[in-house]
Amino acid sequence: MKFQAVRGFKDWLPEEFIRYHYLIEVARKHLRRANFKEIKLPILEKTELFVRSIGEVTDIVQKETYSFQDRNQEWLTLRPEATAGICRMFIEQGLHVRPKPIKIFTIGPMFRHERPQKGRLREFYQIDVEFFGNLSPYHEVELLELALTILNDPFQGREVEKNPFILEINSLGCPECRPTYRSYLVEALSGAKEDLCKTCQDRLLRNPLRILDCKEPLCRETVGALKPISDFWCNTCRAHFEAIRELLELRRLPYVVNPLLVRGLDYYVRTIFEIKGEGLGAQDTVCAGGRYDYLLRELGGPDIPATGFAIGLERWALVVYQKNEDLGRHLEKTLNPELFFIPLGEEARRKGLKLVKDLRDSGYQVEALYEERSLKALMREADKSGAKLALILGSEELEKEAILVKDLKTGTQKVISLSQLKNFIEEVLRSENIS
Repeated sequence: MKFQAVRGFKDWLPEEFIRYHYLIEVARKHLRRANFKEIKLPILEKTELFVRSIGEVTDIVQKETYSFQDRNQEWLTLRPEATAGICRMFIEQGLHVRPKPIKIFTIGPMFRHERPQKGRLREFYQIDVEFFGNLSPYHEVELLELALTILNDPFQGREVEKNPFILEINSLGCPECRPTYRSYLVEALSGAKEDLCKTCQDRLLRNPLRILDCKEPLCRETVGALKPISDFWCNTCRAHFEAIRELLELRRLPYVVNPLLVRGLDYYVRTIFEIKGEGLGAQDTVCAGGRYDYLLRELGGPDIPATGFAIGLERWALVVYQKNEDLGRHLEKTLNPELFFIPLGEEARRKGLKLVKDLRDSGYQVEALYEERSLKALMREADKSGAKLALILGSEELEKEAILVKDLKTGTQKVISLSQLKNFIEEVLRSENIS
């Protein structure tokens, strides 16, 4: 029997993983500068947590979660997103007593049983960022700019025809004004139910706002004739959204107001946003988020407003590396060893164990072969490794307490005493040739 990975679950080879790791470190750099602190969450949570936070009638809970009963007959779910787990942790660990704001982030896999396609896997990685405390439009715009800074970092200093990311914003209103809009949607769309796709017909009574986000042409045409949600905002929500726009323009951050933008989770209020990436097709949302002022309270915690966003690592990588092929190749080269150690004979192999350990402890990336093969065969392996220098230790070198250092690109070589080896290697790697 030939085993294969589960559909929608991806193997990450070294040359792929190094690219993802680079993006993770880019995100960590900017998040730490903004005083966000990293946490780790369980992958498994109680199913009820997602039912209460995301909403029982959302597509995620009804169709997309990996849920099962364990041996104690307790329902558990592989996390489909991170915000609910972060809120559970916030309440359980009593973080509300700490000085505000509380700014945290986590990086890891999420799981949704969706149809796999480009930019959408069933196991996917997210960089999730959350802010808890007294929120103002200033905090929200600062968070939007932080997300854009992270996404655009790999393009700094590189020629790009245009910004590959587009910020779209909208407001979902608040508990005071959104119910009126929901009622309007149900009434208006009930008369046009036959013009909706089967999925949206099912959504009509349980989650009508999701119809606005449907990509089916017939649904988009039907929705296009409706009044926008902005017609139903209360004065407070309208003033808040205008403040967001004013600050975005102050910071000269390009954006588009998308009146059809909604989120698939029940907990969002007021400002929501998506950052879309060029060249991804239908699944073009790289980053998404917004405010969720009442979620902590609904889960039994304190009444503290919050906002946040999540970056899809796979989609971000698609945008970055399709426009930065040279960056991808450069990162792959870092997988190659700097030094390739070749001992000739048993005594050289025994002495080589300590030498290789010392070089690695000094910070060098070293590969070593301890096989009883010809020098010609071992040099072929060194050439294939992509290493800069080969270190060859034979009987003559052992007698002299020295080693032969060969540049694998130029063929230049030199015998160096072992006591001077590290200094010599440092000079060669800095100058890129043996002199």
